[in-house]
Amino acid sequence: MRTTADYLAILLLLFVFSGCETEPEVLETQDLTSKISMETKPAELFISGLQGASGSTIGPGGDLFVTEGATGEITRIDLKTGERSTYATGLPPSLIGLGGVTDIVFLGNQAYVLVTLVGPQFGSNDIVGVYRIDGPNDYTVIADLGEYALENPSDTDFFVDMGMLYSMEIFRGGLIVADAHHNRVLSVTRDGDISILRNFENLVPTGLEVKGNTIYLAQAGPIPHEPEDGKIVTFGPKGSEVSTLASGARLVVDVEFGRGQSLYALSQGVWDGVSEGSPALPNTGSLVSVNDDGTFSVITDGLDRPTSMEIVRNTAYIVTLAGEILTIDNMGSPPFGK
Repeated sequence: MRTTADYLAILLLLFVFSGCETEPEVLETQDLTSKISMETKPAELFISGLQGASGSTIGPGGDLFVTEGATGEITRIDLKTGERSTYATGLPPSLIGLGGVTDIVFLGNQAYVLVTLVGPQFGSNDIVGVYRIDGPNDYTVIADLGEYALENPSDTDFFVDMGMLYSMEIFRGGLIVADAHHNRVLSVTRDGDISILRNFENLVPTGLEVKGNTIYLAQAGPIPHEPEDGKIVTFGPKGSEVSTLASGARLVVDVEFGRGQSLYALSQGVWDGVSEGSPALPNTGSLVSVNDDGTFSVITDGLDRPTSMEIVRNTAYIVTLAGEILTIDNMGSPPFGK
């Protein structure tokens, strides 16, 4: 039986492998999605040099805010000029090459960030949870999600006691958080009250999107992350049913609305086969659109291990494990959904 130390060693190895630039021997494009676009859109490099980038959001002034887990910082990027500045610093950095500050959202002008894969299991006193940003070097922990996980363990198998918090979104004046390891979505009020909004089987919930009272959730699916397990599902408040909106993309890690009713998903690509939690092989990711018949169509392929995206007008800004932000222009065509 593997011990906690064994799994921590695995996580360290995953970081090493996530930096590998080896091309996969075989990339079957047909394996990635249910439908293949005849012409894909090119991805252009917009920003590079980010450290441990993962989550993102559009915040005040229409700027892009990106988490840098390796340094415990939030970087603000002017989308018109590409100029970057440090929005917040001093947050818990990643301890094993992944985790630390992993996502950010704004409720009005107030920023909240998500911190994960820190704490006693990883040899630190940092808190796993939601942090309110009070200033450039100042923050307050409003929800200790790590302690909540210890007191309310998942019904699915896990080896990281405090979970792996992947993403966060605004919902009904509060926050919702996807725990990819404990297979659930949590609800967090601004006062720090925590509850379980939805439990899942081992489906690996990742990215979140909200429209009205409907939550859109990306699911990577269990290893080996087969295309049929990569899904976008929808549900509402407690008691509502979970419905599958689309499936057929490997290792789905984010979901976002574009113009109108157009919905897009981010596929990280072909799993590298190392272990649970390890990323896709380099350059096998894709941006896909959701079709009315429950399938996906490829907009852009060949992406290098994307983690999150934001869509502004008709341009996608995609954050990658390599510390880059890529842009894909004119990603959708009128009438932009129904």
